[in-house]
Amino acid sequence: MIKWGIIGVGDVCEKKSGPAFQKAEGSELVAVMRRTGAKAKDFAERHGVPKWYDDAEKLINDPEINAIYVATPPNGHAPYAAMAAAAGKPVYVEKPMARNHAECLSMIETCEKAGVPLFVAYYRRALPNFLKIKELVDSGSIGDVRFVDVKVHKSLEPDIVGQSDNHENWRTNPEIAGAGYFYDLASHQLDYLDFLLGPITKASGIAKNFGGIYQAEDTTLGTFAFENGAMGMGSWCFATSENSELERTTIYGSKGRIEFPFFEGTNVDLFIDGEAKQSFSFEMPEHIQQPLIQGIVNQLNNKGKSVSTGTSAARTNWVLEQISNRID
Repeated sequence: MIKWGIIGVGDVCEKKSGPAFQKAEGSELVAVMRRTGAKAKDFAERHGVPKWYDDAEKLINDPEINAIYVATPPNGHAPYAAMAAAAGKPVYVEKPMARNHAECLSMIETCEKAGVPLFVAYYRRALPNFLKIKELVDSGSIGDVRFVDVKVHKSLEPDIVGQSDNHENWRTNPEIAGAGYFYDLASHQLDYLDFLLGPITKASGIAKNFGGIYQAEDTTLGTFAFENGAMGMGSWCFATSENSELERTTIYGSKGRIEFPFFEGTNVDLFIDGEAKQSFSFEMPEHIQQPLIQGIVNQLNNKGKSVSTGTSAARTNWVLEQISNRID
């Protein structure tokens, strides 16, 4: 039985991940931690978790716990991962993996030296709609992939992330998050494209802040190339007008294309030359991270292999850094 302790039970743990540790086969959620003990206690009582802490070190060193999930903002990932590794316990961290690529490499080295595995919460790698896209691409349904076009165009207060006062929102504080919404959202997209088409080996881009309501960039344009020869481009703008909003990714091949959203729906549309459009729709699991968590638990129990590791996630951070070059 994999017995988990969670550091940082905030919003992401309420439904996306927390209950999944209780429902996955071979898994149990033993304890949770927040610096504000009353909030940790409240989460534990509402979710039927036996223990709660207001000290991460005490949770990590709890002898009943044998795996750690770090669900803090990115600035906490590297230090808490190091503490868990020092205790000899496998680590699962939220995405993006860290604030920068150097922190990712440090986390990988620390966990390798301690002999513990490191996983990252890029859960789209395990969801049915994204597995369908991979099946379509791998089967050659659209022929050879030529390029990918990623578009996320949103207003200054995007409706696809948890919202708070922009001046207090950790997602737009580079000291906490590494950058802005680009790191928070594009990390999911670029990581999935790594899973779909293989590693991105070349990338460049520019970033700028137009809105001026927070420190981080709000607009990023990027181009990239995959190891297999396919190319890609993306535009992530969080300063558009509301009537310009768009969230769509298109994969173009020699025989057709696939269109789908990453954040606003689960539909997948397939267009093949000479054939009628095909549309696929999917129901998501109640707890969106559960399929990925099950894969992690399976690996820890020697029953399989997780699709999202520190090594793959670090590649995504490298790409984010290559693209997000500020010009203002």
